[in-house]
Amino acid sequence: MEKNRPIGIFDSGVGGLTVAKAIAELLPAESFIYFGDTRHAPYGDKASHTIREYSQRISRFLVAQNCKAIVIACNSASAAAYEQLCADFPNIPIINVIDPAVKYIAQSEASKVGIIATRATVRSKVYAQRISAANQNLTVVQKATPLLAPLIEEGFAGTDVSKGALAHYLNHSSLKKLSDLILGCTHYPLLEEEIAAYLGPKVRVLNSAKLAAQALQGVLASQDLLSTSVDAGKRRFYVSEKTPAFTKIAKMFFGQEIRLEEKFLKS
Repeated sequence: MEKNRPIGIFDSGVGGLTVAKAIAELLPAESFIYFGDTRHAPYGDKASHTIREYSQRISRFLVAQNCKAIVIACNSASAAAYEQLCADFPNIPIINVIDPAVKYIAQSEASKVGIIATRATVRSKVYAQRISAANQNLTVVQKATPLLAPLIEEGFAGTDVSKGALAHYLNHSSLKKLSDLILGCTHYPLLEEEIAAYLGPKVRVLNSAKLAAQALQGVLASQDLLSTSVDAGKRRFYVSEKTPAFTKIAKMFFGQEIRLEEKFLKS
């Protein structure tokens, strides 16, 4: 059935599994296909045109798998490739992880919003521009935190290494007196508790993965595409290159053992 086709989800590596987990929890009847581009991870330091090329390649694969929607579970790809993918695949709903967070923060009682993200996302200014366009009364500051994604990919979350990196980044003067902090990379929810502890209870830390899952639910409902299956959805997980680190950390991100299939995508 049309409604019971899978959802396509992709990221540069393991981070997008936080989005996949949020989708699985919110929409348990939905099936999905996840693709982690571990061969080219991380995307954060790559040029925009390179990120678009990778994103197009993965999206073509997901469309060929008969996916009914695509979720860009990567902030760098959401910033660099979202508009291109919408043009490439006009008949498929595409959800990025940036717009749901922007919409949420613009309608909240925030005053000073901080964004931590990869260099590519910060360089694009996509969060700052979209938040300011939605609510001109908010102060928006950005901080590139390029070490965090590879640090997580290598299994150092929750260690002295991650604590030191967070202290280095979050102690920056621009991030003082925040009301809210957006985790502008889908890897970062794995550090959410550490970040919240460092910033203290007065700063609200926003998990973009959960907001993206809620946005997907709304889009599927509006287009009458929510699964009607009475069974739990089927999930398939692909990576462009299997690595021991991915296999180990994938369980941490998704919360359970998953079977990874290696799939090399030709250009």
